Amino acid sequence: MDAEAGKLIIGCGYLGRRVAARWLAQGQRVFATTRSAAKAQEFARLGMDPVLCDVLDCNSLSSLPRVGVVLYCIGHDRSTGRPMRDVYVTGVANVLGALLSARRLVYVSSASVYGQEHGEEVDETAATEPVDESGRVVLEAENLVRGRCPSAIVLRFAGIYGPGRLLRQQTIELGEPIVGDPERWLNLIHVEDGVTTVLAAEEHGKPGGTYNVADDQPVRRREFYSALARLIGGPAPRFHMPAPGSPRSNHERANRRIVSRLLHVELRVQLEYPTYEAGLPASVGLA
Repeated sequence: MDAEAGKLIIGCGYLGRRVAARWLAQGQRVFATTRSAAKAQEFARLGMDPVLCDVLDCNSLSSLPRVGVVLYCIGHDRSTGRPMRDVYVTGVANVLGALLSARRLVYVSSASVYGQEHGEEVDETAATEPVDESGRVVLEAENLVRGRCPSAIVLRFAGIYGPGRLLRQQTIELGEPIVGDPERWLNLIHVEDGVTTVLAAEEHGKPGGTYNVADDQPVRRREFYSALARLIGGPAPRFHMPAPGSPRSNHERANRRIVSRLLHVELRVQLEYPTYEAGLPASVGLA
């Protein structure tokens, strides 16, 4: 099989592994990067071609293969102790400098680039003025991608949830208070719909296009966490506000409702889980 017709996933984690599984099921050749030899063996067992490298080690990136499609979905693993800006900004700059060719680059960004504070509806034309440092780092990385690779397709993901990844599940199970305002909005996307969106972006995305990736029903935190508590048999959630001046307090300022019309109109995505009410039971094994 011609490697240049293959796919490369840089950051093969919760989302990337599921994208890989879909591509493999289509008979595609899938390369996947990892910093771990153990994960490389696991990827090989799953049918992928592992690539041992580190986005912060330019020398290791010489092993990146020539492929037709690149999915870049590196997340920030706090356990490594590496600053977020290094991982997001320096990392993607290193990768873009090392990539030899790609018909299409799909870049997974975040809706944290929006900083609206009053519950506004936010589509792709809205101002990107993040109010916290993590959002500013994400926006800096996104702008770098735009500058270096103008044809890249940028996907601004809402919070990804699904089996094995349910926001604040452990906190609810332990009966601990959730830090945050219960009346602020959550914007979510089920992981399987996230995978569908990545594949749709590869096929239908406009070069240089930007797309919000969220389901069709933003939900207030109280409503979402109460529904989750009922499904897992936990106590009703309790909330308390973060300390003034804390990093969490800055994060709390953002409050918006993500609109994803282009997801449906241009990418032609039909969501399997258009609301949290559909996605939550499936995620805890009750569907």
